[in-house]
This record gives sequence, C-alpha cells and structure tokens, in this order.
Amino acid sequence: MAEKIIGIDLGTTNSEVAVVDNGRVTVIDITSGHPILPSFVGLADDGAILVGEPARNQYVLYPERTIKSIKRRMGGADQVELGDTTYTPQEISAIILRRLKDIAEAHLGEPVHKAVITVPAYFSDTQRQATREAGEIAGLEVARIINEPTAAALSYEANHQGHKKVLVYDLGGGTFDVSVVGIEDNVVEVLASHGNNHLGGDDFDAKIVEHLVEHLKGQNVDPTESRKAMARITRAAETAKIALSDQPYTRVEEEYLLERDGTPVNLSLELSRDEYEDMITGYIDETLEAVHIALKGANLTVSAIDEVLLVGGATRTPLITRRLEEDLGLTVRAEVNPDLCVAAGAAIQAGMLAGETVSAVLVDITPYTFGTSAVSELNGIPYPFTYVPIIHKNTPIPVTKSDVVYTMHDRQEAVLVHVYQGEDPDALNNIELGQFFVENLSKVPAGNPIIIQFSLDLNGIMNVSAREKKTGLEKSIRIDNVLSRFQEGELKTARARVDALFADEEKPAETAKSTTDHQLTAQARALVEKAERLLDSATEDDREEMINLIEGIKDALGNNDFPALAAPMAALSDILFYLES
Repeated sequence: MAEKIIGIDLGTTNSEVAVVDNGRVTVIDITSGHPILPSFVGLADDGAILVGEPARNQYVLYPERTIKSIKRRMGGADQVELGDTTYTPQEISAIILRRLKDIAEAHLGEPVHKAVITVPAYFSDTQRQATREAGEIAGLEVARIINEPTAAALSYEANHQGHKKVLVYDLGGGTFDVSVVGIEDNVVEVLASHGNNHLGGDDFDAKIVEHLVEHLKGQNVDPTESRKAMARITRAAETAKIALSDQPYTRVEEEYLLERDGTPVNLSLELSRDEYEDMITGYIDETLEAVHIALKGANLTVSAIDEVLLVGGATRTPLITRRLEEDLGLTVRAEVNPDLCVAAGAAIQAGMLAGETVSAVLVDITPYTFGTSAVSELNGIPYPFTYVPIIHKNTPIPVTKSDVVYTMHDRQEAVLVHVYQGEDPDALNNIELGQFFVENLSKVPAGNPIIIQFSLDLNGIMNVSAREKKTGLEKSIRIDNVLSRFQEGELKTARARVDALFADEEKPAETAKSTTDHQLTAQARALVEKAERLLDSATEDDREEMINLIEGIKDALGNNDFPALAAPMAALSDILFYLES
C-alpha cells in the first residue's frame, strides 16, 4: 500500500490539512465538525504551547505571548519573540505544520512523513525555501511546493480536459492576491499574479470594530481603554461580518461589556449588510484594480477569461461576487468551499504524487437557482415580477440564505411570497414551486422590511419563511424534493446503486469516526482538568456555571454521546477565556 502524502494550506490567518483516500478528497477536521486551524501560536501562562483557536483567543489580551501572521515574515532574517525565547519564522510555521501533521495522523491512524504545501504565487525562491525548511523542522518531507491559485484551480478542475483561462480571486483573512491561470489537460500554470499581502478579512473586521467603538463613544463610553472589552468587540465584529454574508441584518449584543461609574455598559446595535458593504467598498475597489493589473500582466483581456474562481473565506461577502460579475461580465464560481479549496487542491497534487487515482472534488451543490419576486426594474421598466435570486446555482448545500424586500404601499397589511426555481430575470419565466401569504402586517408607511429566508438541506427539502422585521411576525412553507431529477421509482434504484458503491467504504469511515471521537475525548478531558484548576479563582456565579458545564461534559463522555459535547465545551471555553483575562 502506497504511503499517504497529505496536502497542507499553510495560510496567513488559517491553515488546513487534507488527504486523498480511495480517490476522494477529505479536508480533515481540526475539532469536531470544524476543519480550520487558526494560524496562531502562543504560550499559556503555565508555559504550555498553544496552537490554533486557544492561541487566537488569547492574542488580544496577551500579544506578547502570541504570534500571528508569521507567513508574512517567511524568508526574512528577523526573529520573533515568544515568551522569553526568540524563534525564526520557519520554526513558528513548523509548530503549525506539526499540529496539522499530528491531526492527519490521528485521522488516518498511521504515521505521515510527506506533504505538499501551498504558497502564494508571488512568493520568492527564498520564501519557498523557508516554507520547505519549516516542513522539515516539523518532521515532514516536502514532496512539492505548489502555488495557491494552482491548488485552487486543481480543486475546481480535477480531471479537466481542454483549455481554459481562469481568474483566481483569493481574499483571505490577512492577504489578497489575484492570479490568471491557464489550464490545459490537467496542467495548471500561473500566467500572472498581483495583490496586497496586507489586505484581507481582518481589515473588514476592523471597519466594523471602528463602527462599534464610535457607537459606544456616542454614549460617552470609550472601550479602547479596556483590552478585555476590545477583545469582545473584535470577536463580535467578526461574528457580525460572517452573519451578514447570509443575512441582510444582524444584531451585535455584548452584555456587561465594561463598567462606568459602577454601572454596567452593554453593547446593543443592529448592523445592516448595506452599512457593512459601504464600509468596505474602498477595499473591494482596490482588489478590482489588482484584477486588471494581473490581466495586463498576462497580456489578456477580460474576454479571454473563461471563469472566475473564489478562494478565501472573505469572498463570502456578497458584494464581492456582485462587483466581480458587474466588472467582468462573467459568472463567478463558488461551488467549492472557498476556505478549503486550496487544501483540497494540495491533497489532489499529493494524491497524484502518491500514485493514487484522484477524482474531482465531490461537493453537494444545488444545480438550480431559487428565489422570489418583487417589484423592480426589468429592462428599464418597473415590473412586479422581477426575479430576486436568494440561493444561487452551484451553491454548496446545506445552505441558508436570506434577503430583504419592502412593502409597496402605506398601511400595507399583507404580502404574497412566491417561490421560484430558475435563472431568468423575469420570475414568470421560471418554475413556481409554491406561494404563501403573510398577513396582519403593521399598518406603517411603505418600505416596511420583510426578510425572506430560504433554507435548503441535503435531502432537497426547502423551507422558505417571510418575517416582518418590525414585529417578528412570520409565515413559512416547506417544499419537498426541489432537487430531484428522478421519478420516485428511479430514485430508489439510484440510491441502491450508490449505496452498493459505498459499501466497501463503511469500515474505513467508522475507523475515521473512532479516531475523531478519541481526539474529542482527549480535548474534553483536558478542558475539564483546566477548569477544575481554576474553580477557586472564579466568582460564585461563574463557579456554579462551570461546575454544571463540567458535569455535562462528564455525562456526555460517560454515555459516549460525542455530539452532546459541543455546547458545554464551547461555553466552558468562553468562561475560561474571560476568567484567565
């Protein structure tokens, strides 16, 4: 049996590890159900090494004991301080790689010695060599260094035959780059790149933080004087940014953020997607300028580009897709998870080097666009059935997306919500799947916001709801089998054939699950042990809550109920974070 070679996306902000197994690409979970490892390294107060989420949690409060964005220093001569010791960038990167290596070994149940590691297309030879050295320090033979846009294109285009020119738009947490990539019969070549290694989703967060701070200062409260308050505001800003990718509004709530004259100060503010997009428009303009510089560098015009691929979690911001499509006149592809596609591509390259037959990256996507209708302009004329897409074709599922429509008349008491499937801008040319009334709306002036939410699961069941923002009044409809391409009898036959194909993989799947459960058990026990050490330093209320959470974790472990561990572990981690601050 050939030795496994893993694929690693060693990112500025986040890192991932993936592997090809039986021809299928798997991005390996770091913790239960979460495959992303924040690229943070730190020291706990007892000197223990922290990698990933624990290090990220302590960064704002203890920057002197935490290192982030080490990738930006790769290839440089500077060293960084961690506690009382200095380290090279290669050594810090090696700590991250070592953690990813350990996670892969636990998942596979066997030692891992080789890896393919990705780097930005703009990395110099010195930076690439530093990355290779980091791998060796981590105990990995670096089988190959490949460009991130090459890896992304591989994950989208595995087993592609023919010729394509692809624009890879990569906006991560800390860096942005755009590459023009040529694909010819599975050979992927970067033709030109441009970008900014100091622009990313963190800058989007900073704009929201600035907005929240100004809101508090308007109440004569300055949170910048409290590191703990700013840590919570920073977390809240990131949460709001993520929520606004799928929702038109989100509410930022942080109770007892700080104290003023003995009185608690709470943060409570609604943020709309429109407000957020206004904040970041300048950054998006800068990325579009870089797109045209890269095209010029490749001696290509927009008309020569066949597809646009999105890479990096920050590309989930709807404004980015909208602006790219308006600017380039091309449909943007995002059916592969933008956080994970680089790691998946690295794994595909690793699988090829290991002699495995690698199929395309398999994802569950919706082959159709789903939406509703509203009064808007169509072909320059007001039209009552203008299509409003909410879940777009090729979106990974399960998925929940929402948008907002508005009442047309003063004191309008009802709206009729239509649910359509199709691509035509005229909703009446699409397939109507259902409709429902929302009645007894507030008797207010025209422009009353109604939030429309579509949720589509893996079984093709669509739940559509409409909620009056002002009152929370809500109506909904459930539509079954919206993804079905088969008649019922054909569907049963197809399921039986697919079940037979996967029968041989059941045992390996169980082995992988067992390994993941073992990891989760170890993490839970370590968390309980730490919490029990800190009980004496907690307030009476915190101590009581900690004891209840510890008991909940122990009960779940005793019953081997691993899904039940998630909530108490998350709650206990939050208490410990604030307790240690």
